[in-house]
Amino acid sequence: MSIRTSLLAGLVSAAVAGAASADIVVGWTINTAFPSGAGNVPTGTTYSPPNPAGAGLAETGANIAGSNLRSVHALAAATYTSPAGNGSQHSFSSNNWSPNDFYEVRFSAVGFNDLSVSWDQARSSTGPAAFKLLVSVDGGVSFTQITTYSVLQSGGGGAPGTWSSTTYNPLYTNSANLGAAANELGLVIVRFQNAEAAASSASGSNRIDNIFINGSVIPAPGAMALLGLGGLAARRRR
Repeated sequence: MSIRTSLLAGLVSAAVAGAASADIVVGWTINTAFPSGAGNVPTGTTYSPPNPAGAGLAETGANIAGSNLRSVHALAAATYTSPAGNGSQHSFSSNNWSPNDFYEVRFSAVGFNDLSVSWDQARSSTGPAAFKLLVSVDGGVSFTQITTYSVLQSGGGGAPGTWSSTTYNPLYTNSANLGAAANELGLVIVRFQNAEAAASSASGSNRIDNIFINGSVIPAPGAMALLGLGGLAARRRR
């Protein structure tokens, strides 16, 4: 094999690796505590209507710009706090849950396909346990249900564990694929929505943490050209 052919093979291998790699599109670990209070909008919120509370921009990932984590509650008395997360310093917590209240992330999927979401979620003994995961690929006009899931209690009798800022418990981690319709979109919205039919007690809380959108990086046009050159070189050698 000539030096030129060897170099080309190496470039093609790098292109193939880039095409198959998975990366963090956006991620939130709530690494900074935000002001607490009823109806409070924590600092860093970038999406305002209709007056949601939010933990703001993602802290990591390739598409941080324009991303947002927020929560919407029907009751103005809902209080937003940032207690210990699941192995991280803080989480995004709220109480006074009504049916269909939700946490939500917004982000751009440009440059990625094969999207998936993973997240940690826990509740108090009186917080809502039944949730559904929804995705919108039309700017929030409509939502498609991906799955339903149960939220485990943290702390207290019968709980499988207690969230700690220093110890991660995998029992509280969920994951799901977002579907091909979300690939490469400029705006994808994912909701973690309360599916309980009745409101929780005023003190009933739920918290979310370590939300990550992962995807496969779409290779740049130059990389695809290299793949074509690699195939041509291989045919010539044969």
